[in-house]
Amino acid sequence: MVALEIQGVTKTFGSLTSLDHVTFQVHEGEFFGLLGPNGAGKTTLISIVAGLARATSGRVCVMGHDTVRDAGKARSNLGVVPQELVFDPFFTVRETLQFQSGYFGLSKNDTWIEELLHELSLTDKADVNMRALSGGMKRRVLVAQALVHKPPVIILDEPTAGVDVELRKILWSFVSRLNKEGHAVVLTTHYLEEAEALCDRIAILRTGKLIKLDTKSNLLAAHARQIVAIRLSVPVPADFKPLGRQYSDNACELLVALDRLEQLEPLLASVRERGLQMLDFDLRKPDLEDVFVNIIKDGVAT
Repeated sequence: MVALEIQGVTKTFGSLTSLDHVTFQVHEGEFFGLLGPNGAGKTTLISIVAGLARATSGRVCVMGHDTVRDAGKARSNLGVVPQELVFDPFFTVRETLQFQSGYFGLSKNDTWIEELLHELSLTDKADVNMRALSGGMKRRVLVAQALVHKPPVIILDEPTAGVDVELRKILWSFVSRLNKEGHAVVLTTHYLEEAEALCDRIAILRTGKLIKLDTKSNLLAAHARQIVAIRLSVPVPADFKPLGRQYSDNACELLVALDRLEQLEPLLASVRERGLQMLDFDLRKPDLEDVFVNIIKDGVAT
């Protein structure tokens, strides 16, 4: 069954188009990655799915329930962990989860609340006021709030941004368990190693358009060329483009994709001929981050 359906969703703000006819589906039990650079439209799309914003055109359904015509049922099937740390400063952690349960008509939810507290290592903070918690602990409570009604569709919007390694391990262990139990999970993250480790399929947005939608394995296979990373003693000259294309977030690092291993020696020779001093180089298979950067730079929908 389709857990989440995005059909032709467009969102405009005056002359600005934030989303442009975005269409995809997420199936029950799927771990789905929604990736894109800042400003791609990911958070706008999540706001529309959650009913916090209206699409200019198009349609969204959660477990078959239209988010506009059947908003109550759609929302009851959805749990969203937002980027922002939004909380009520007057309640303890346990009270926060009890009130959240009440919003969904759950009056006898203590057993599940205790399990959430345990799984997210919040038990010893259960009776602590929310405003006394650290940022990481508040993030754990937001996750618990999103899961308090056991929604079949879970959206995690940058859930591990700025949090420690311990929380990441705790969160992914628990969410992976829920996913194996049949919950659909949609993840947005800038930590692409997380998306590579967890997601089955991946959608990539760029300037409001869906430019890629495929399985993780297909994306990696399509970019299976060897990657050479060459670290230089000086920034890479802007006009130096051996073998046609390279990219890197590090000014002193040259990354080049090789179609054939035989291209390695001519590449190194071109660096020497340019008079650039190599400090180190590494040859490796591309990961999801390499694939993502290539796709974003190309910017062509396929």
